[in-house]
Amino acid sequence: MLRTLTSLLLGFLLFQQALMSQETYVITDGSEMRPVGKFIGATEDSSRNLSIKDVIAHPGFRMVESQVPNFGLTSAAIWSRVRLQNNSSSSELIASIPHPEIERIDAYLVISGSVVRKVSLGQAVPEKVNAIVDLDHVFRFDVPIGSLADLYIRLESNKQLQLPLAIGTVRAYSDQRSVRNSILGLYMGVMAVLLLYNLFIFLSIRDRSYGTYVLYLTLVAFTQATFLGLSQYYLWPNNHWLAVNASMVFTVLTAIAANEFMNSFIRVPESLPKIHRLKYLFYGVIVVGLVARLTYWPLEGYNLLQMAVGPLALYQLIVSAVMVRRGSRTGVYFLIAWTVFLIGIVVFILKDFNILPYNDLTKYTMPLGSAIEGVLLSFGLADRINVLRREKERSQAEALAALQENERIIRDQNAILEQKVTERTHELVEANEEIKRTQVQLVNAEKMAGLGQLTAGIAHEINNPINFIISNIPPLRRNLKDMVEVVGDFRATKGVEADMKSIHEKCDQLGLDESIAELDGMIASIDEGARRTAEIVQGLRNFSRLDEDAVKKADINEGIRSTIGLLSPQVKGHAVFNAALADLPMADCHPGKLNQAVMNLLTNAAQAIRARHGDGGEGVVSIRSWHEDGMITIAVQDNGCGMDETTKARIFEPFFTTKGVGEGTGLGLSITYSIVQKHNGRIAVESVPGSGSEFRITIPVIQQQHEIALRA
Repeated sequence: MLRTLTSLLLGFLLFQQALMSQETYVITDGSEMRPVGKFIGATEDSSRNLSIKDVIAHPGFRMVESQVPNFGLTSAAIWSRVRLQNNSSSSELIASIPHPEIERIDAYLVISGSVVRKVSLGQAVPEKVNAIVDLDHVFRFDVPIGSLADLYIRLESNKQLQLPLAIGTVRAYSDQRSVRNSILGLYMGVMAVLLLYNLFIFLSIRDRSYGTYVLYLTLVAFTQATFLGLSQYYLWPNNHWLAVNASMVFTVLTAIAANEFMNSFIRVPESLPKIHRLKYLFYGVIVVGLVARLTYWPLEGYNLLQMAVGPLALYQLIVSAVMVRRGSRTGVYFLIAWTVFLIGIVVFILKDFNILPYNDLTKYTMPLGSAIEGVLLSFGLADRINVLRREKERSQAEALAALQENERIIRDQNAILEQKVTERTHELVEANEEIKRTQVQLVNAEKMAGLGQLTAGIAHEINNPINFIISNIPPLRRNLKDMVEVVGDFRATKGVEADMKSIHEKCDQLGLDESIAELDGMIASIDEGARRTAEIVQGLRNFSRLDEDAVKKADINEGIRSTIGLLSPQVKGHAVFNAALADLPMADCHPGKLNQAVMNLLTNAAQAIRARHGDGGEGVVSIRSWHEDGMITIAVQDNGCGMDETTKARIFEPFFTTKGVGEGTGLGLSITYSIVQKHNGRIAVESVPGSGSEFRITIPVIQQQHEIALRA
């Protein structure tokens, strides 16, 4: 019992000693809610394990001697102590810490050595204990009127740790909150007006700079609202992750958006391309710092972000100054606005380090600077539109003058061009007439070449029947001469028997009976030769149809047979014509021209066979015809050398030939194609190299027009 009393007495003496060693903050009815930093004693708990009893007994508190204690960036827990004397008319007091970025706050009210109230609050505290819901960290406690008490506050944070602690009556707190809310309302109202105004302009003109500026304004407003506690209070009151990290995330996004707006607004990429590339270095460091801050290295990430964001702001200041020196009008607006914003940040930081006094002006310089910056940049954007409009008007005037000059030049050139066109037209007409004459000559040459081939074959074919006739004429003439001589002698007789005997002897001598017997054979032979000659001439006539210029009904098979008959002598010994002709209706055509087309195909087929087989006699040319759906098709197939795709694609071009020099003009298939086209038909070819080819001509039985004008 004695030992217990001794311990209590010792603790009371230590408590009294502690009370005697620290200056007391006196609260009266007239006291304002001002920072009480000079009345705060602080100590560091590097282990974060000290309890309130350990701290009460701890003699190591030292006075901070600053209006707002700044403990920097630390991983330790900070304990602070304030001695209070309540000389007001109410025992209810309010403690306010207007620094929403503190992650954890534990407050203990100690009266006469005993803890009478505990409060827990902060960004990272999901369940707040005995705290008042407010933008700032606020809690209520009771100190009897005229009594002394100690307020112990334990702080933890992975951010810059400051303690702008203010203690006062409920009335003082209410007055301070009204002033704060008015300032914040005015700030958010200004930012909302700027945001809506610039958003309206952006939607009207679709200028990229306005779009970037609207995004930047939005991020600035969210960042300042987060630093002031508005975001956590109104937007995510129960989201622990956002409460802790939103300020850092928005700060990073705002810094990047500010730089991108600067690039768009004063055209940094076009004017300073090399300096512009430095932004990627800043962005890289920022991303690394943000990832570290949000994962396993919060303090290191925080330091890295400060190392990146601060130099980035200075980089923007330097770039805008360089652009101003280069005569950028928009650069002037940005430099002034950015300087004002940076001044606000500097004043805010100097206040935290007690170089400037802590008051409502220094406390809200950063929001004030951002609002002024927003107004100045809005002016700059409006001026930029005016500059662009003047530049557009000037460029339009220059373009109009250029157009007028171009119009004059065009008129002069048109006059010269018309004269040259007239001259060139005359030259082209002459050249066209020359081409036509040359074309006619070439086509006639092709006709003569075909005629030469036919003549050679016909001459050979007609030679045999002519020989029949020629070889029988001398004996016939001799026999007829003998007979005429006998008949003359017979007429000269007078019926005298001696004369008749002389005539009979002469008949025997001349062999008249044998001559008469030979006469029938010679006449038959001459008749056969004449008939065969007539057939050949008729076939040639059917082939050429030189006496028919108009379209008429014709038997196409008859023309095919005539053509085969005329060409057969030429291919004898190396190719055989094999015809399979179906019954065809009489068709509207130009028979001679159609026969010429068929002859060209048959000639090419025979030449392809000779190129592959030589004169061995293995070649076969198949000619087929049929009628289907009002169309007549003629197919010519050979087992010759065939064609590759390149050759097949060009066979209908004029003057294209695969034959050697002097063996062909290259006009045969071109003329064939023209004849088929003018018959309103089509021609197709299938070919396999080394196996042969097949050409198909298809023409309508009835032509839509009365007459086809076939030239060449």
